[in-house]
Amino acid sequence: MLPKWHVVYGTIFTFVFAVIFPKVEIIYLGLIFLSSVLIDFDHYVVGARKIKSWNIGEVLRYHEVTLNKYDEERARGIRRKFDFHIFHAVEFHIIIFLLGFLWVGFFYIFIGMIFHSILDIIEMKVKDVLYQREFFFVKWLRDRHH
Repeated sequence: MLPKWHVVYGTIFTFVFAVIFPKVEIIYLGLIFLSSVLIDFDHYVVGARKIKSWNIGEVLRYHEVTLNKYDEERARGIRRKFDFHIFHAVEFHIIIFLLGFLWVGFFYIFIGMIFHSILDIIEMKVKDVLYQREFFFVKWLRDRHH
């Protein structure tokens, strides 16, 4: 999902969350919103490392070109994994959840991350590209070394 849609849906989700749970402090609502968007920072880092440039415009072009290439491959029946994104891994989500026992803010970060991930999964399912994402860091590591 494009970042602009994560901003839109993250804003709506945070507002709805605030309505349902009116006693939640504004700082925690901010964490929900920010984590629902900034989880995609791993896409930026991966792209920057691949093209060896931290220029955001170049990184965005890398992702656009790569997504177009994957769409063309899918049309020809080629199904392969996309780049691995650590912040989207189940293990990373679990770590953030567990950190919530040390500081409640991490629970709200976890909520935003889960919301973001659910949106991604829905979009990938609709587009029939769930196979492109590796959800488990351990599996990604194992597959890299085989």
